[in-house]
Amino acid sequence: MLLHVIARGKIARSPEAELVARYDKRITWPTKLTELPEIGGKIPDPQTPNKTVLLDERGKNLSSEELATIIGNWRDDGMREARFILGAADGHSKAERADADLLLAFGNATWPHLLARAMLMEQLYRVTTILAGHPYHRAG
Repeated sequence: MLLHVIARGKIARSPEAELVARYDKRITWPTKLTELPEIGGKIPDPQTPNKTVLLDERGKNLSSEELATIIGNWRDDGMREARFILGAADGHSKAERADADLLLAFGNATWPHLLARAMLMEQLYRVTTILAGHPYHRAG
């Protein structure tokens, strides 16, 4: 299953970009990173059966294991793509939230956009290692 991260704003050269690249290289599943301008620019239409996850402050605070279970079930149900969308500074519209398959939050704190992207990539790496039974993730 393709893990497709779609984010508004350019990450450019930054410590966060290095983290994103590090985890992107470590993920063994197919990945795609799409950057859109802060304003405008259309989210690409999916080409295959997919699920959409919006990173949103109103989202669920899931453990890594819970997220792995969800993504593993999607994969096992034949989904070809999981799209993880990070919105602009104003977040996602009410309609976008209603259409999403999952709203995901990284706790109650507000995170800088670039750091949230790096955190997402780490979680996707962690999810794939959990599903593969790899020791990277050591559940307590």
